[in-house]
Amino acid sequence: MTTLRVIRPEGEVRMDAGQAGRPAGPPPRRPGGAFTSRNGLAYGLLGLPLAFVALPLYVILPNHYAREFGVPLALLGAILLGARLFDALIDPLLGRLSDRLFARSASAVLALGAAAAVVLALGFALLFFPPPMPPMALAAWAGVMLMVTYAGYSALSVSHQSWGAMLGGDETQRSRIVAWREGLGLVGVVLASVMPVALGLPATLALFFVALGVGWLAWTRAVRPMSRPVRSTSGQHGPRASHAIWLPFRQAAFRRLLAVFMLNGIASAVPATLVLFFIQDRLQAPPRMEPLFLGSYFVCAALSIPLWLAVVKRLGLARAWLVGMLLAIAVFGWATQLGAGQTAAFVIVCALSGVALGTDLALPGALLAGVIQANGQSGQAEGAYFGWWNFATKLNLALAAGLALPLLGLFGYAPGVRDAPALDALVIAYCVLPCVLKLAAAAGLYFLVIKQPESSSP
Repeated sequence: MTTLRVIRPEGEVRMDAGQAGRPAGPPPRRPGGAFTSRNGLAYGLLGLPLAFVALPLYVILPNHYAREFGVPLALLGAILLGARLFDALIDPLLGRLSDRLFARSASAVLALGAAAAVVLALGFALLFFPPPMPPMALAAWAGVMLMVTYAGYSALSVSHQSWGAMLGGDETQRSRIVAWREGLGLVGVVLASVMPVALGLPATLALFFVALGVGWLAWTRAVRPMSRPVRSTSGQHGPRASHAIWLPFRQAAFRRLLAVFMLNGIASAVPATLVLFFIQDRLQAPPRMEPLFLGSYFVCAALSIPLWLAVVKRLGLARAWLVGMLLAIAVFGWATQLGAGQTAAFVIVCALSGVALGTDLALPGALLAGVIQANGQSGQAEGAYFGWWNFATKLNLALAAGLALPLLGLFGYAPGVRDAPALDALVIAYCVLPCVLKLAAAAGLYFLVIKQPESSSP
């Protein structure tokens, strides 16, 4: 006899398969129908502090350690590469842990989230406020604190993303769920881009602590997903079959989507790592303009999400993402022509590339939720899928930092060096390489995803 486990706000209720069609007390809250703004806010609010901390970790940190502490670019690239590879490798394991906790209860997932939030907050504080120490010891400290911070961040992110995917729905609803999480995340990114310059790092840290606590509390009040019978696509029953760490790679649709996601992710990660170097040395813009550049990028990304949701209704998720990729290619192609002092033009570049970013944030996760749903694995293995999904994200960031920074140093660029060969290398790395990678990702999206069904045999 099959046993169903239903997660309700007040706990779990077990029922036999024969009882599944008969009501047994108040029905569980479902996300079906209209996914309301209240539901979206409760679920998505945790995206704000997660994105708030992501900007300093992935964009500000390399520049901060290079300029403030004098860490050489090659050493810094090696540290970031090692820490991010560690972060990527633990994501599939965290995804499997998340699936096991979801099978137990939603409360168990929320408890993991609380512990992860504490680890994240402590690691972030110690990373940006290290004790006085020699440069080599400081580099080792940064590596360890990065691993601690990444572990907390990843455990919280994988569980939160899996929760949203388990809510299910059609393409429009799935994109709305992801849009709430990523839209509020963009608010966090804008705050993170302004706060360090406006109020300093201590105030930034305090705001992050508050936002993290409020985001977790809101998550506890969010609509809770329903678990389903634990069944593998081969007909086997039991958690060992459906929660196997390699399960996602048995699905051809996931492998195709992941390949496109990785190409596109590297294309986005390279300029994210290098943007401050481009602003400071290629444009030679004053520091007070950095919040304007970063802010316009992320504000426009947030404002574009409703536009992209409307495009999804007309074109579908995959074709809307393709439009965003092509827009990004055009914008970065224009950026190759910018030089010192052209700050107004770069604001427009940031705004338009932010609009393109809206598709990267709101649509791939919704496509992944569709793959899980099409393969009949909703409510069973979201953690495994999003564990590998986040592995790919972190691997992209690791490759961007671990390869772009040392290569720039090899070709003669260092922070503050502004001779022609060094700046040419910076332009190629910041503008041309992302265009090439985006073009490859766009081709992959068209031929591997748009021309293929979401679910197909391996």
